[in-house]
Amino acid sequence: MMTSSESLLSVRDVTLRFGGVAALTGVSFDVRAGELFAVIGPNGAGKTSIFNCLNAVYRPQEGSITLQGTELVGRKPGFTAKLGIARTFQNLGLFTNLDVVDNLMLGRHLRMRTGFLAGAVWLGRARREEIEHRRRVEEIIELLELEPYRRTHVGSLPYGVQKRIELGRALAMDPTLLLLDEPVAGMNLEETGDMARAILSIQASGVSMILVEHDMQMVMDIADRVMALDFGIPIAIGTPAEVQSDERVIEAYLGVAS
Repeated sequence: MMTSSESLLSVRDVTLRFGGVAALTGVSFDVRAGELFAVIGPNGAGKTSIFNCLNAVYRPQEGSITLQGTELVGRKPGFTAKLGIARTFQNLGLFTNLDVVDNLMLGRHLRMRTGFLAGAVWLGRARREEIEHRRRVEEIIELLELEPYRRTHVGSLPYGVQKRIELGRALAMDPTLLLLDEPVAGMNLEETGDMARAILSIQASGVSMILVEHDMQMVMDIADRVMALDFGIPIAIGTPAEVQSDERVIEAYLGVAS
């Protein structure tokens, strides 16, 4: 549930072009503190382009993107990560020969302050820091119900569990804003339900999220608000009930007004 009406992220009139092709045109929306905001649209609608603009992989030619008042357009991806934007990807990028704990620890790298030599001898500040990072990782393992797998190599785990580990690694960055790129793609119904519960647990902990997903049932069940895109243009923003009943959205998905 939303915890505040305060705007955390503000996107204003963002236009992104590749040569003469517009991937996004005049995109504007806000994400409130504690909100689960979803972006939907047919393939090629511009959903992933929005994510790439938010974490500075792409630089839009027009418009403004601010997180808690800080402008993101023109920044580097490392800057957005340090500012508090974390992201999961459609394709898993886990280290399959490492266990769950070690994969989640990799998500803590931005929070680590001790150098290589201090870490190697594991004394004093380095030891205290690692203990603190491991404590945070154990909290995430509990939150995402990964306890049975914590010391298992992730390459031997089911796909749905690996997707939750990918989510946990992003969460290990302690983000202000978490970008979820098709988190249930390729999952069966049981795995989708597990992921939906995990996402809601993260939201309950106070993390704001933007969800890009093709599973409309899941989106409509868990999102606070939804923005629908068609050919890079926002055609509807509102509650799930408002968006799924909008004739422009129906036409974009089905090809006919209904």
